[in-house]
Parts: sequence; structure tokens; C-alpha cells
Amino acid sequence: MNGKSYRISVIVPVYNKEAYLRVCVDSILAQDYRNMEVILVDDASTDDSGKICDSYGKKERVRVIHQENGGPTAACVAGMKEATGDYYMFVDSDDYVEPDMLSGMAAHLAGVKGEIVCCNHFLEKRKKTEQVISAAPPGVYEKEALRTQIQARLIGQEQRAIPLSRCMKLCEKSVFEGNEAYYDYSVRFGDDAHMMYPAFLNSSRVVVLKDALYYHYRYVEGSIIHRYDGGIYESVQKLMASLTKAALQKQAPDGEAALAREYCYMLLYVLKNELRNPDKGYKVRIREIFTEKENRERILNTPLYLQDRTNVLLYLGAMHPGSALPGILRLVFRMYDRKR
Repeated sequence: MNGKSYRISVIVPVYNKEAYLRVCVDSILAQDYRNMEVILVDDASTDDSGKICDSYGKKERVRVIHQENGGPTAACVAGMKEATGDYYMFVDSDDYVEPDMLSGMAAHLAGVKGEIVCCNHFLEKRKKTEQVISAAPPGVYEKEALRTQIQARLIGQEQRAIPLSRCMKLCEKSVFEGNEAYYDYSVRFGDDAHMMYPAFLNSSRVVVLKDALYYHYRYVEGSIIHRYDGGIYESVQKLMASLTKAALQKQAPDGEAALAREYCYMLLYVLKNELRNPDKGYKVRIREIFTEKENRERILNTPLYLQDRTNVLLYLGAMHPGSALPGILRLVFRMYDRKR
């Protein structure tokens, strides 16, 4: 079947992104793939994002939803409930896409239930643009290859086989069915993962495209993943609960071992976040987290395979939270952040 016969719903969760929203929506409306709809979900923005959404709602193929603030996952779910497409694509409201994204990805659809087509992306930083390519080799993954090469490598890896971002993917809608049981709308970090991990475990066919740099992810300074957030540690606990529930109920390959490694990788991110803590008591906070019994046992007893130098340094800091290392690492990451 010709890819252009599939209806695609492009869902954009929107919250206080007035500076970027027009560029985002214009890039979607410029698609050379015509059988699509755009659903803008305003998550109770306090800036002019809601008004901008309404201005686009007057255009053909665009629908606007306004809802009480519930976070990005709640906005995506609201968009899916209103969507009429056979396939869903999510685009964050501070990002933008190439005009041939949908046509390029739809060309690889087979029209089967449970398929996901994945593209690559540009990382748009302040001073430079980087290409980000999936670790999984380009190709079509089904049956055993899907299970061992994709589903078993989604979590518990220093570099995931495929990033668990909800973006950069064209998903047949059934992969999301029944997954609301795994969503915790209070999760402030990693909410993409609790959407996409169970979706991939539901998948029957995954296509990883070669090159296909269709998506531009904007590195925004105020984003939750680029600044200190005192709620990250609590959010990681909630996210791990969601991932654990999905992995065990859906019988994910290498599930328990992968979950143990994933928790340790998450703890490394927690440490990185705490090193950005402007409070002078950051060392006390780090010591409390990393000497807690369960965390200590996980870090000491879970083998991690680290190649990234940043993660190696963080791992050393996690192993020795009461030493001088956290202070040294704090200086290192301040220099690192200034260069980005």
C-alpha cells in the first residue's frame, strides 16, 4: 500500500513556548505529505502560547485543545484521544522538522499493526548543531531480531538502541493502547520513557532509518533536563516504578537485569543534577542519596559498561559520595555547561 494512503496525526503538546511555537507549527504545516492533521494541545500555558494555538486553529487540518495543566504526557494522551489518524507523530513545541519528514517516514510503512518507524535528528545547541544517530543499525526489525536487538536494549544501556523520546517516531496507534496504566503524570523527568518503553514492547515491527535527519531538537537552556531541579530524584523513583511495571507485565527481554542497570544509570543522572545544585549544602544532599542502603547496594553490585567519560566520572562520584570528588566534579560540570 502506498504510504500516502495512511492518515497521520501530528500531536504537539504545548506549554509556555511562545518564542518557538510558530516555527514549530509552520514546519509541520509545510510537510509535503498531505494526508495529515495537526493537534495542538495547550496545557494551560501562562504566556501567549494558547492564543498562538488558537490562531492556527483557524487553519485547515489544525485542531486545538485547551486543558488544565497536567504535564506533557497528559497533553499527549489528550491529543491521542482526539486524533483520527492511523499513525501518531509527536513534535515538541520548541522543536521543528524538515518538510519531507512525514513523507520520508511514511514511505517505510508496511501497514501492519504495531509498527514504529524511527528517524534521526539534529541537536540544535547555542553554538553548534550536532547529528544524533540511533545506536541500532538501520534496518527492519521483526520477531526475534526485534526482541533481542531492540526491545532488550531500550533500557539498562549507556546508549539505548533507540532513544526513548516520543519524538522522531511514526507510530501505528495500537502501540499505545492499554498503556495508560504505566503513565504517572506527576513524573517530571523521563516522561518520554514511560510512554515509549511500553509502546516499543507492544511493537511488532520497528524500522530504523539510515541518516533521515528530519527532526531538529532544540537545546533550550530552561528545559528541565538542562538545569537543576530538586525534584529529579523523586521523579526517578516514580519513573522506575512505571518502567518496572511495564517490563514485568509485558515480559520484556532481560527485564530484571536491565531494570537494575537502568536504575544505576538514572542515579548517575541524579548525581549530575545535584552537582548543578546552587545550594551550598549540595554535598550533604549527594551523600544522603548515595549512602542510602538500596542505592549503595545497587551502585556497588550492578555491573555497568561505561564508555562515556562523563559517566565514568559520575560513576566514581557515586561510588565515593563522601570524598572530595563531588566538589571536583561540580567544577568540571560548571565548565562543561558554560561551553554548551
